Amino acid sequence: MKLIRPLAALALLIASAFPALAADAVFPPGLRLGMVPLVGLSTAKTFPGFESEDGNVKVLITELPPAAYGEVVSAFNSNPAGTGGVKQDKIETPAGLAYFTTESGKAGDTPVKRYSMIVPGAGFSGYVAVQVPENATKIYTDEAVRQMFASATTRKQVSAEEQIGLMPFKITDLAEFKDIRTLAPGSSIILADGDESSGYESKPFMILGLIGATPQQADDRARFAQEAALQIPGVRESRVTMSEPIRINGQQGFETRIDGVSGKDKVPVTVVQWIRFSTGGASLRIVASAPRDQWLAAFTRFRAVRDGIQPKG
Repeated sequence: MKLIRPLAALALLIASAFPALAADAVFPPGLRLGMVPLVGLSTAKTFPGFESEDGNVKVLITELPPAAYGEVVSAFNSNPAGTGGVKQDKIETPAGLAYFTTESGKAGDTPVKRYSMIVPGAGFSGYVAVQVPENATKIYTDEAVRQMFASATTRKQVSAEEQIGLMPFKITDLAEFKDIRTLAPGSSIILADGDESSGYESKPFMILGLIGATPQQADDRARFAQEAALQIPGVRESRVTMSEPIRINGQQGFETRIDGVSGKDKVPVTVVQWIRFSTGGASLRIVASAPRDQWLAAFTRFRAVRDGIQPKG
C-alpha cells in the first residue's frame, strides 16, 4: 500500500476538521472577532490573525467602524453579480450574515487567491482578509476558506488586562476609566467614561498611542505639536489656547490645549495633547478630551494616566 503524499494528507486533515469548526474559535489578542483557523495555520507573529508556518498563507483579522458592514451590504445588493472578476457570496455565521468576495491577483510576482469577508458586531464590523498562494490552493481551497469563514464569531468584550498587555508600554493608573478599547492592536488604545454605542464625546476620554519619527529641534517640535493638535479627528472649530514645552516623566515633551466642538451634537470640549518625544524610535502621543463643564475634574485624571505610563521591561 502506497503512503499518502504529504500534500494529500494535509488536504484530508483539513477536510476532516470541518465538522469541528463551530466549537473552537480563536480570538487574536485584543480583538472581538475570532474564528477556527484551518489546519496548518497558527497565530501570526506580526499581525492580528493566522498564518502558515512559511508565512505564505495569511489570514488578517481586524475591526472596522460599525457603519462599514452596512456599506458593504449596500454595495453587494446594488451589484450582486460583482465586477472585474470578483465573485461575491454570503454565508451564515455565529456572528451573523457574512458577505465575502473571492478574486485572483498577485503578491509581487506570485499568483494568489484573495478572500475578503465582513460580519456584523456589537459596535463594530469584523473584517477578515485571506491570501493563499496559487501553489497552496489545492489544500486551502475555496470550500476550505468558506468553512473557516462560517466559523466566525464575536465576543462581547476583551478584558482590559488583555488589551493593555498588547501595548508597548505599561499603563499603571487607569484613573477610574471603565471602557477600555483597542483602536489598533499594539499601538493605540482608548480609555473612556462613555462607550461606542452612546458615543465618547459627551464624557471624558483619552487616546494613547505611538507616532513615528518626530522633530528633534525645539522650534520644529512646537510647530509639529500645534499642527498635530489642530488635526485631531472629530474636533471642529479648533482654537489653540496653550502650547508649550514641558517635561513628562523626565523626558522632553510638549503640551497643547485647544477648545472646539465635537460630535454630531457639537459638544463644546477642551482637548489636551501631550507628546513625549523620543530621540530614537516612536514617540508617545496622548490626546484627552472632556466637555468644557467637566474639564477641571477630568484634567486631574488625565494627568494621573499620563504620569503612570512606564516603559516595559
